[in-house]
Amino acid sequence: MPYIKIWIHLIWATKNRLPLLNNDIKSKIFEHIRINAKQKSIYLDFINGCSDHVHALISMNADQSISKIAQLLKGESSHWINKNQLVKEHFAWQEEYIAVSVSYNGIDNVREYIKNQENHHRQKSFSEEWNLFIEKYGFEVLKKL
Repeated sequence: MPYIKIWIHLIWATKNRLPLLNNDIKSKIFEHIRINAKQKSIYLDFINGCSDHVHALISMNADQSISKIAQLLKGESSHWINKNQLVKEHFAWQEEYIAVSVSYNGIDNVREYIKNQENHHRQKSFSEEWNLFIEKYGFEVLKKL
């Protein structure tokens, strides 16, 4: 049996970055994502976000890929949000996402960062944060959002 521990900081946004995740439904959605992750054997260590995006700290196992994890978390949760009519309009997540590796020594810092999203975004917009992640990790993109 392989012993694998790959930590990933996963970030995704609502479609068109609409502020649809208000405080009334955000905790319901995050709890549902936690339950869904567990059912799909995705180790979701921490999740939080703001009205237009989500941060999650996950640990992958040997038979998982980042793209599959993102698809399972985003796809199932958007279906659940629509089925339960948690928002007035049709809900969807943006197709793109950011996934960056986290060293074992950096896990606590990432948890703290995710935990303090509301305070963090009082100083910096999600677009600014997204563009900083793009630059910091050297992603090549055609245009910044």
